[in-house]
Amino acid sequence: MNILGIETSCDETAAAVVKDGGEVLSNVVYTQIPIHQPYGGVVPELASRAHVEKIREVIGAAMAGQKVDAVAVTYGPGLSPALLVGLNAAKGLARALRVPLFAINHIEAHLHTPFLFDSGSSPVPPPDSDTEYLGLAISGGHTNWIRMRRYGEYETIGQTLDDAAGEAFDKASKLLGLGYPGGPVLDKIAREYGIQNLISFPKGRPREGVSALSGLRADLCVSFSGLKTALLRYVQTHPDLNVPQVVASYQEAIVQAVADRTRTALRQGNYRALILGGGVSLNSRLRQVLGQLCATEKVELLMAKPKYCGDNGAMIAALAYYRRNLSGPAAMHVDATPSLEIG
Repeated sequence: MNILGIETSCDETAAAVVKDGGEVLSNVVYTQIPIHQPYGGVVPELASRAHVEKIREVIGAAMAGQKVDAVAVTYGPGLSPALLVGLNAAKGLARALRVPLFAINHIEAHLHTPFLFDSGSSPVPPPDSDTEYLGLAISGGHTNWIRMRRYGEYETIGQTLDDAAGEAFDKASKLLGLGYPGGPVLDKIAREYGIQNLISFPKGRPREGVSALSGLRADLCVSFSGLKTALLRYVQTHPDLNVPQVVASYQEAIVQAVADRTRTALRQGNYRALILGGGVSLNSRLRQVLGQLCATEKVELLMAKPKYCGDNGAMIAALAYYRRNLSGPAAMHVDATPSLEIG
């Protein structure tokens, strides 16, 4: 079964055709980074306008020469104006092609990316529906620890209480004048500097009883607001700033905060594997530390190929093959849901 996936939740206009939930037949992504760089972050109005201008071209390129049996689209979470562009395009296309429509959760799709493989390459085993996984969705908009009792059954057990990890990287990069997006820039600088002689920055552990926890355990949640404040104060009080040292120290604080919560989560469950998804999963230090952690805890670490870590249509199309709980007439009537939760 070939499914066309459409993704417009933030600043990528993306479409892809995936066969049987794993084999990527086409994958087209138009990135808006040059549009948002002058502002140091994504501007929703500019993002939605760019989606409108590019979506027909992107979908056409993804569908070229491909047979399509169904259409899948992100309906949340994300930026409402951006989501609406993809959602309306998908509804119209599904009607025109007279094929089913599937509405897909963006966070859940990130956790399917390790199961994608390129056409002509070695197949990747599909997800085991009877295996319990720990999912970590980490990106510019999300940092969530998710218990996957069985594939398709989810429970959020931990999350950021304020900024996502990717947003924390971007804001630090803007403060230090290093450009947007901040994650890749900070990763490169930190990798060249190393992990010696680091500044002690807070690891962002919230206190028990904080209302923002909403019933979640404090040791499975993270807050990056204090870290950002610590960085600002350090910059203000150190005129002769060693930028590489500051960058490496800041990144290490984020990576170790994420690793601490992941270790706690792994030890509280009977997980066969950790599934890592989202744009920040490209961070080289995070991959290294989580790889070491999983080896120590004797669980498998499942990660996507780099080109499938960011937002893309392939993850939407692939997940739809397994998750059809919101399809047909129900999907045709679904609205953009910016604050959609997983599960």
